[in-house]
Amino acid sequence: MSQVFSEETHRNLLSRIPQRTGREISDWLRTVENGPSLFRFEEKVSWLRSEHELSYGHAKAIIHEYDLRRAARKLL
Repeated sequence: MSQVFSEETHRNLLSRIPQRTGREISDWLRTVENGPSLFRFEEKVSWLRSEHELSYGHAKAIIHEYDLRRAARKLL
């Protein structure tokens, strides 16, 4: 069962990812975009965790941000 993070927690996790991983959020979002065509949120999180050795929280924050930005693009 996945954890539900508040918006504040999500932003805090995102702000720490570059320091913890050495890669900017934009790099991670490109990685997800160019990654395998997985449909479910948890599948994407699991892929990031196993492929890139990320913590659950960081992987979830990246996928959540990816989904938020993709949804925003569709509205335009």
